[in-house]
Amino acid sequence: MKMEEEIKRWTAKRKSALVMDIIQGKTTVAEASRAHDLTPSEIESWVDDAKRGMENALRAKPEDVREQYERQLRDLQEAYGEAMLELRARKKLQALLDEEGTDPPGSARLEG
Repeated sequence: MKMEEEIKRWTAKRKSALVMDIIQGKTTVAEASRAHDLTPSEIESWVDDAKRGMENALRAKPEDVREQYERQLRDLQEAYGEAMLELRARKKLQALLDEEGTDPPGSARLEG
């Protein structure tokens, strides 16, 4: 495939060919960015995705891509849940302190 042709749609096959050229030193991210009117961060994300995929493929027991995404989703949902619990607890504490007219430990109320 000629990379110089104008590419209207970046399929996985085209992305992987470009990433391989970068990995093999045939081009750089900056050169590819200019040649294909793509942002360097977009190309770098493709390279990062390829590295993660390669790492998984070389494991003794590769994870299915779906399993990877499900695990990432569970981790993110857990972190979100924890953040929401902390936020609710802080709001309740602040409401209680406002009722009592006291400040939380370690804070300073501005008098105006």
